[in-house]
Amino acid sequence: MNTLLINCNSNCYDIKSASNIIKSGGIGIFPTDTVYGIGCNALNETAIRNLFNAKKRDLSNPINVLISDISMVELLATNISNIEYKLMKAFWPGPFTIILNKKASISNILTSNLDTIGLRIPNNNICLDLIKETNLPIATSSANISGSIPAIEIDEQIKNNFYGNINFMIDGGKLESGVPSTIVKVNNNHVIILRNGPIKINDIKKLVGGDINVK
Repeated sequence: MNTLLINCNSNCYDIKSASNIIKSGGIGIFPTDTVYGIGCNALNETAIRNLFNAKKRDLSNPINVLISDISMVELLATNISNIEYKLMKAFWPGPFTIILNKKASISNILTSNLDTIGLRIPNNNICLDLIKETNLPIATSSANISGSIPAIEIDEQIKNNFYGNINFMIDGGKLESGVPSTIVKVNNNHVIILRNGPIKINDIKKLVGGDINVK
């Protein structure tokens, strides 16, 4: 498999080629506002299976989804509460993933047979341009072989792991964060933090009040 390398270090936005690959069922690596991600069309089950294979990720470990606008949430999730909307509006775009009730049409492979799905709007222009150009939600995991350290740049390790096994790489330079997103779930209007990250407990507590549980 040929891997298209797109260099965006000099404000070049050859996003259309990458978006066409995603739309046709391919897989690519791109920068987000946390770490580099590897992703595909979240509505294409074959592409999702290929994504799991490329990462050597166990099918029991669900993959979250990046979207470009809050209006895309209802394409993927249902029965969304007021507090969930409040959290999304406050912390998106940014390193904040929220677990919502998924729509029945969403692949069980993507969610590892769970009835929930994780969603996020990233605060990275290259990533957002890619999602907007494809006009599709993009199932995205960190661009590393499962169990290894997430990548913050397109270095030799990421090339050795994926070059020739995926369809494109977008080099957006070295990322500043390197810290995966905070993950939360709301249960009966009570916020539970499933993974600590850049959005802190106090940030959430100021918004919604009450006790915040950490799992």
